[in-house]
Amino acid sequence: MRIDELRAMIGREVTYTAPEELGRAALRYFAQAVGDDNPLYTDDAYARVHGYDGVVAPPTLICETNQYTGLPRDADGFAGHSWHLDVPGARLVRGGNAYEFHQPVRPGDVITVTWRVQDVQEKAGKLFVISRATYTNQHGDLLAVNEETLIWIPAP
Repeated sequence: MRIDELRAMIGREVTYTAPEELGRAALRYFAQAVGDDNPLYTDDAYARVHGYDGVVAPPTLICETNQYTGLPRDADGFAGHSWHLDVPGARLVRGGNAYEFHQPVRPGDVITVTWRVQDVQEKAGKLFVISRATYTNQHGDLLAVNEETLIWIPAP
C-alpha cells in the first residue's frame, strides 16, 4: 500500500461484539495466565470489602479481542483484530498500547469493541498507524480505551 492509500484509511472503523456474556471462569483463567493472584478476580467477599458488587475482571482481559472477534487465524497464527496492511519492503513492529480504564468489567457483561484508525504518519522512513479501540458493555457504558501504535520499519 502507498502512503496515500493508508491515509485514506483514517476514520475506518470495525466493530466486534462478544457472542456471550463474560463468565467468572474467564476472569480466573486470565488472571492465572498473566500471573495475577489478586483476589478481586476470584473472591466475591474480598471484592465487596473493597467497594465492588462482587468479582471484577483483570483490566486487560477485554482488550484481548481474539476471544470474541470470530476471525480465523492469520499467517502468523493471530486470531484477533488486525488491519491486515501490506507494506512492501517493511516488517511490522508493535509500538505499544496506552490503556484508559473507566469502570470495572463484571461477569455477565457482554463486551463490544470498536476499532478506529486514528492517524497514519510517515517519519524517518517508518510508517506509523495509530488506532483506538473503545470497549463498552451491553448497556453502552464505556469500559476502556486502548490506543495502539503499529510501526512498519524497512525490512533488513
